Amino acid sequence: MDTLKKFSKIALAAVVAVGMASCTEEKGGDGGSKPTSNVIVSGLISSNTTWSSDNIYQLAGRVVVDENVTLTIEPGTIIKGQTETGSLASVLIISRGGKIDAEGTAANPIIFTSLDDNIEKGQRVGTNLSRTQNELWGGLIILGKAPISAENGDTETNIEGLPANEPYGLYGGTDVNDNSGTLKYVSVRHGGTTIGEGNEINGITFGGVGAGTVVDQVEVYATLDDGIECFGGSVNINNALIYFQGDDGVDLDMNYSGTFTNFAVIHGDGIGTDEGLEIDGPENSTYTNGMFSLVNGTVTALGNDGSPADLKSKAQGTITNVKFSYPDGATLKVRASYQNDCADSKTDAFTHLTDATPTLVIAGSEFDGGVSVYTGSTDNNDVDCTVPAVDQTAAEAVVVSTTATGADMSVWSWTCASERGEL
Repeated sequence: MDTLKKFSKIALAAVVAVGMASCTEEKGGDGGSKPTSNVIVSGLISSNTTWSSDNIYQLAGRVVVDENVTLTIEPGTIIKGQTETGSLASVLIISRGGKIDAEGTAANPIIFTSLDDNIEKGQRVGTNLSRTQNELWGGLIILGKAPISAENGDTETNIEGLPANEPYGLYGGTDVNDNSGTLKYVSVRHGGTTIGEGNEINGITFGGVGAGTVVDQVEVYATLDDGIECFGGSVNINNALIYFQGDDGVDLDMNYSGTFTNFAVIHGDGIGTDEGLEIDGPENSTYTNGMFSLVNGTVTALGNDGSPADLKSKAQGTITNVKFSYPDGATLKVRASYQNDCADSKTDAFTHLTDATPTLVIAGSEFDGGVSVYTGSTDNNDVDCTVPAVDQTAAEAVVVSTTATGADMSVWSWTCASERGEL
């Protein structure tokens, strides 16, 4: 556990700093009232720990589960992050080599939310926060030892949203089947924050998380930045609902090679929402063969903000039976790059899509606005390139809308969005 000694000294010199903060009141057996207190948690968790549904846990700043340590969270437990933003935001971090065992149930989900949320023990939703209220705390970050393709050929790097010099922020490795634990029936609400340009905390962040990790039935509700972002890794994610994210719904980076099965992204106006899906491939020369799969999805805008998908730098993988619904006919975007005075295509999402043996495939999917090829870059000679009409035509020939069933929305009856009648 030497890698986190630095952090343990900084974070209140605490393994788990436990305090009592009067939060709400509940009725006692004699008809009177008694204070309900939160268990305040801060700093490093350095031994196996269980959080009970008998308590509400209050995250005070960064809480880190050390390597070789498991944090177990009982069904029905509520965790509230203190209301801070930026670098002071509360966040739960499962460090590389640590584990989280958070197995809720449909009747008793595990809920991460803001201290501002008036939800109480035994409840599944509060009443005072709406789907547009985000950035009230940080989020959940899980880090592992699975392969990534980071900038400059790095096989490991530091996760965004945390100080770059802290060892507990490292992720990546060589173990495709690395196991960071279990998330089942977990809802993350009203979080997300911006640390700096291109440096944010998402609803749920997976960094180099391996296929040995179980993720099934998760909800991200009202987050400032991305709903779920995967930086490389191979974790498979089943039954994921992202509802009203401020940036992208599902964001895949560094050659994520797992599978999302049965997922939905539902976003709306007024919160800075961007893409339903944003997907990048490898960033450099390491781990270039991994490919993502997105299967049985629904991506929907409840307004005119945002667009269905942006298949960006060297994106490679498969999108199957995904139903995109956008009232203004927004297009699926595919990035192209050029060289030799814009005469020749360079390897990018467009070439992966249109090669004779494509490594980017959109099949059995339905969308309103077609596909558009774009380039925001210049070629080797700093010449601004315009996408040739022949390339736009080539993309349209292989990306054809058809009837799709999309996600099975009935599996999310347990979620905050469903409880509030928003699905």
